Amino acid sequence: MATSPDALKKERIDTTLELVRAKVPAPESELVQTFAELLYALVDPEDLIQRSPDDLYGAALSLWRYAGKRAPGSRGAKVRVLNPTIAEHGWTSRHTVIEVVNDDMPFLVDTATMEINRQGLTLHLIIHPVMAVARDSNGELKSVAQRGQAEGKRLESVMHIQVDRVVDPEARDELTRGIEKVLGDVRAAVTDWQPMVDRLRGVIAELELEAAPKSVPPEEAAEARAFLEWIADDKLLLLGYRQHDLVKSSGGEALQVVAGSGLGVLRDSGSRATSGSFAELTPQARALAHDPSPIVIVTKANSRSTVHRPGYTDYVGIKRYDASGAVVGEHRFLGLLASAAYAERAAATPLIRSKVAAVIQRAGFAPSSHYGKALVHVLESYPRDELFNIGVEELHDTATGILRLGERQRLRLFLRREPFERFVSCLIYVPRDGYSTELRYRFIDILTKAFNGTGSEFDVLLSDAILARIHITIRTTPGSIPDVDGAELETRLTAASRRWEDDLRDALIDDAGDADGMALAKRFAHAFPASYREHGNARAAVPDVRKMAALSKLGELALGLYRAPEAAEGRLGFKLYHMGAPIVLSDSLPMLENMGVRVMTEAPSKVTPEGGPPIWIHDIDMQVDQASEMDMGALAPLVEDAFAQVFAGQIENDRFNSLVLGAGLAAEEVVILRAYSKYMHQIGFTLSQRFVEGTLVAQPAIARMLVQLFKLRFDPKKADDAAAEGQGKAIEEALDKVANLSEDRVLRQYLGLIRTTLRTNFWRTGVGASGEAGPRRPFLSFKIDSRAAPGLPDPRPLYEIFVYSPRFEGIHLRGGMVARGGLRWSDRPEDFRTEV
Repeated sequence: MATSPDALKKERIDTTLELVRAKVPAPESELVQTFAELLYALVDPEDLIQRSPDDLYGAALSLWRYAGKRAPGSRGAKVRVLNPTIAEHGWTSRHTVIEVVNDDMPFLVDTATMEINRQGLTLHLIIHPVMAVARDSNGELKSVAQRGQAEGKRLESVMHIQVDRVVDPEARDELTRGIEKVLGDVRAAVTDWQPMVDRLRGVIAELELEAAPKSVPPEEAAEARAFLEWIADDKLLLLGYRQHDLVKSSGGEALQVVAGSGLGVLRDSGSRATSGSFAELTPQARALAHDPSPIVIVTKANSRSTVHRPGYTDYVGIKRYDASGAVVGEHRFLGLLASAAYAERAAATPLIRSKVAAVIQRAGFAPSSHYGKALVHVLESYPRDELFNIGVEELHDTATGILRLGERQRLRLFLRREPFERFVSCLIYVPRDGYSTELRYRFIDILTKAFNGTGSEFDVLLSDAILARIHITIRTTPGSIPDVDGAELETRLTAASRRWEDDLRDALIDDAGDADGMALAKRFAHAFPASYREHGNARAAVPDVRKMAALSKLGELALGLYRAPEAAEGRLGFKLYHMGAPIVLSDSLPMLENMGVRVMTEAPSKVTPEGGPPIWIHDIDMQVDQASEMDMGALAPLVEDAFAQVFAGQIENDRFNSLVLGAGLAAEEVVILRAYSKYMHQIGFTLSQRFVEGTLVAQPAIARMLVQLFKLRFDPKKADDAAAEGQGKAIEEALDKVANLSEDRVLRQYLGLIRTTLRTNFWRTGVGASGEAGPRRPFLSFKIDSRAAPGLPDPRPLYEIFVYSPRFEGIHLRGGMVARGGLRWSDRPEDFRTEV
């Protein structure tokens, strides 16, 4: 029976404790054992099982030694970054190890993790127990115990963290400084949390009815007070506070920090620093700062949080007023809105609820109507950070724009510039099925360039709605945002969001019309694999869709010969479409090589149409050395038909098929030449079939002339004795130029046999179901004047009728005009006989 992970973990810890007892001298041994047990108690079994007891012992002892002494009254974190080695530390790890000792407080683990990620490192292991410790007056560690045994002891957090190996000493120093800084920010925020709450309560008191500024309506003051009470109820994680005075300076008006007012991460050193000149702000921002209304400004700060979670901090500014109601300064709180703030309904959230009510009233929809309910849903699902900062008029225009968008599958962009020009909010709606991480990256790149951005963050909402919402915030430099045409930018985003499937749908509609195009798109738009889409544009797939749509049963084959526009001389592409299983290359390769091509590469693609079996596309790149000079429109059907007949076993797979490409002959015309060569073999022609094939391939012009002679003699619609006589003489003249005597012999034998052929069944067809002419017969017959034909052995009958098909060959002999006859030769696979 397999040992459970928990049992293996206990075994590993017990072995580690045995090492402690064996190596650490008493009385320290007992303390180290307790420390190691507490250190590893809550670690996931898998993280311990994969590490050796020696390394677990070394890690525990190393952290014990480091935690062993803290300066009396120390309020800062001890942080050490090391690459342990056996030689120097007595234990090893393939990762860089971070050791932290600190007073227990909230947010330590997630803050340290955030800084590690910010520096581009991957976290591999983190152990972070909280222990009750006792230290003497020198800060020496005297005892450790579980957190629940903290009476008379202080709680300390110890961390053992493993990250990617950091070899550079300067990089390790930077990591140390970074973790020390963010843990210092945690300490500042936690230590000053109660003073910040008290300050927030004081600001609320300033907005009581009897103390409210005279320059703002009482209902606005009441709403601002309600909002501050709302965030004081654990809706905002307070990180920092400062008070500012609006003062005159040489550069104009400026906000000056009130010395000693800083709390948390905004603690100041007592200097009366300014936080920026008003002249540097946009006119809109300056007007907003001077205007008594609104009392409260909620937006995103221009600095990222170093505590708890990444992202830009939330800025809550409350204006300060003098007795006359003029703005004289600001209370500034920095923090992070808690998850509870995002979960609460917009219609119940102070500051937001009045905007929501105003937009609903202005839209004028009946509450119970479809549009009324849809508008409420839009507002409730609107990005909460945006609702705090956006104005009623802009919110109304955006919300109704989203409402008009409805369930239409199109892209819409809604833009909002923050008054202080620190960021641009971009709300994008796209069809949900088209959303992807890659698409988001493209959007961010386009928007960042458009607004001269310095950074970005995003939030994505995917629901059961047909549209996905992407909220991208582009960080900008005040005064450096270009003027952007929103409609033109939306067009660029739409172009970037175009999927291959969308282009294919449009191409099919252009090709086949709305009804048929949409039907094909439904079957094939999502059927193509990524490898196919990456290497071809959608319009080029339309012929493939046409070919595949014509397939109706398993095993059916369709073909397509083409020449790519960028193809080099002699390069052709050949596509095989096969419903069901793929075609094995070793099956198709000999067929193609016998057609006179050299296969360079093959790219198979499995297409899975909706509601049907898979279809395989085999895209074959071919080198054709002796292609005829026919255009592709005439050549493609010849090659496709020939291959299909070879694949189906209707014609033989031999080098005669090279004449399709080399001489521009149809497969049925090649059968004429193949049949004569088989007859030559039956009558004992001394040159081999292989040589006969090679002769015709080497002399494609004469091969065409021989076929033309056959047609001029026997085609019921074109037969012309005079033209046939002229064609024969033209062939004789061409033969005079053939240098190879053996080739000349082969070609003259062809000429003689065609001339002495009396009749053929080549143009006879079967009868279709409706009485029309059907396909040609599956066999070919010649009636030959044996006494005039060259090369026949004696004794010669009066006539011979040669019958040829891929499955049977035979010669029927006729001794006279009225004669029973018999077979001279009969040749079947593995069955050769002679009869008299």
